[in-house]
Amino acid sequence: MASERENFNLFGPSYLTPMDWNNSHHRKSIAASLVQGVYTLECDRKQNRQGPQALAPAWWEFFNFGLTQVLVDDDDKSYFGAIYEFRFPYPYPNHIGQGPPRYVIAFRGTTNKSGNRTQDYKLNLQFIVNNLEKSPRFQAGMEAVRNTVHKANGPGNAWLAGHSTGSSIALLIGRNMVKMGMHLETYLFNSPFASPPIERIKNEKLKHGLRLANSVVTAGLAIAANGGHRPTPRENDPFIVLSTWIPYLFVNPSDPICSEYVGYFEHREKMEKMGVGKIGKISTQHSIGSIVSNARGKDSEPIHLLPSAYLTINLSPSEGFKEAHGIHQWWKPDLQFNYKLYQHK
Repeated sequence: MASERENFNLFGPSYLTPMDWNNSHHRKSIAASLVQGVYTLECDRKQNRQGPQALAPAWWEFFNFGLTQVLVDDDDKSYFGAIYEFRFPYPYPNHIGQGPPRYVIAFRGTTNKSGNRTQDYKLNLQFIVNNLEKSPRFQAGMEAVRNTVHKANGPGNAWLAGHSTGSSIALLIGRNMVKMGMHLETYLFNSPFASPPIERIKNEKLKHGLRLANSVVTAGLAIAANGGHRPTPRENDPFIVLSTWIPYLFVNPSDPICSEYVGYFEHREKMEKMGVGKIGKISTQHSIGSIVSNARGKDSEPIHLLPSAYLTINLSPSEGFKEAHGIHQWWKPDLQFNYKLYQHK
């Protein structure tokens, strides 16, 4: 039996008529809808919904996209990603300002359903141990994105989008594309942060104290691993290379999976104001896990490494974890949010 949330006519942003590609809320809502299209594709597959019974097509056809490729997990044959192509003549005729992308590559997150748990939870474990780049889903997604960007005649005609663990895949792919000199417009919804959710603590002094202690410990370990010397920036330093890429990052402070991104950026600013910005920069560029891996001879970057971002924080009340972590919140017309650009210079 289909969930009502899979039905675009009941839960989708059908109020977006006409679509305004210069409107950031419209762009965000469309990106989120295309990610939901991947979730519904997988549900259609499992329930054998085909033809008129399929619910997934409405999630992209409403926005004039067509499905060009489904990304399939070789182990459980589940659908974890999709590539969409804008169906109107491209470039978009008579359009002033920002236009639609020619292609969107979208990735779903974990589905807690029979038949999906094994592979989805395995991917979650690879995220936790900072080994996501070794996963078949990341490798298949990376290849699909490279091929799509080539077909689109450049990264300016393609978007990346993902939710939950799918957001982590999109983040890693986006970072790799930047290192190849290509910046993709990227939408990251509820992207996991591999750290205790300090942001959920209500006591501001305690929260700041914990973050400060964590920064000092992480920076100290990074310096110790570097022979007692403060790591010096290099021209090819990942933090410097990635700083010009500014993805759109969407978090809910009531979601313990992604909420720490709020503190990740705010704490960096506070460290600068306190006059200890050097410690903040070192700790931001490292994690204890990545330091240990590098000490063992394994080149490793923190999974959360993100120097710059357009951060959107959902301030609307959420009824429980499922709503706080869900993709559906991001296209609500009455969404209350804070928005801020964090750019590393």
